[in-house]
Amino acid sequence: MLYQRCPDGTWETARTLPQPRLRQGVISYRGLRLELGRPRRRLEAPIGAVALWLGFGRRVRVTRSAGPSAWFDCCLAGLQTRASLGEHDGRLEGVEVMLAPWAAFALFGIPMHELSERAVDPHEVMGRRIDALVDALATAAGWATRFALLDAALERWTAEGPVVSAPVVRAWSKLARTGGALPIARLAADVGWGERQLENRFRDQIGLRPKAAARVVRLQRAMKLLDAGRPPAQVAGVCGFYDQAHFSGEFKAMTGRTPSEFTSERNGMDSMKAGRPMVDRLSGAVTSVLLSEAPGARIHECGFMSADSSKTGALLS
Repeated sequence: MLYQRCPDGTWETARTLPQPRLRQGVISYRGLRLELGRPRRRLEAPIGAVALWLGFGRRVRVTRSAGPSAWFDCCLAGLQTRASLGEHDGRLEGVEVMLAPWAAFALFGIPMHELSERAVDPHEVMGRRIDALVDALATAAGWATRFALLDAALERWTAEGPVVSAPVVRAWSKLARTGGALPIARLAADVGWGERQLENRFRDQIGLRPKAAARVVRLQRAMKLLDAGRPPAQVAGVCGFYDQAHFSGEFKAMTGRTPSEFTSERNGMDSMKAGRPMVDRLSGAVTSVLLSEAPGARIHECGFMSADSSKTGALLS
């Protein structure tokens, strides 16, 4: 657990892995308690995980490129191919669970394409089971107890849920290991299916079709390389884009920024985040950009931000 004071207030984070029986599909737990003196806005890039946020009385606002913004006490977000924006008032407490998409299918028991490009209230999917878990988490004495409660609940829900197709799990793992570079025909052949069968199963148990899922995985690899200081031209070649122009266009379509703009914003976070909560939601991955506080900013399609004092729009962090 990490507890720290910063110029804006105090923050506390706790990260851990789930119990070993869950680790193949449950990626991580992250506990968070913020008491900051100002709102916080973040750009959330597409990632290869389904996110379940269980909040304890503080609300977050999420805007996806495909729909209007909405406020959530708890939030379940499926895979997305374009960036979203998130905002809260600086005070936040809760636990975030990151899931492999097929593990989310086993937990929630619904076709995952119903969650793709969306953020929903998990009560719509799980009903009173979420209420009972959130109540227990909110009143638990410390993060270790909360994480143990999550282990027990997720193991029980997985046992009660639908059986995941083993070829889907293998295909997703292969796609992740190759950074999204494996041709779909090869991926289908490797798991013993035709392309159409793979596409249908992926849409049902992952949420996106294989080509769209590969785009997300490839973007994540590219973002990590950019963040490590690799130049865009080199990243384009390593990640299998046709050329730098193709890479830049794809990057902007998915994040609302060119690679250079993204790098500049991430570098600009150094002064913003000194002594402040870490930004990325997954250890070892690049998931988020902490946005500067721009009064009068408004959201354009795919998360573009611009100053406009006549209309505040939806401010997210």
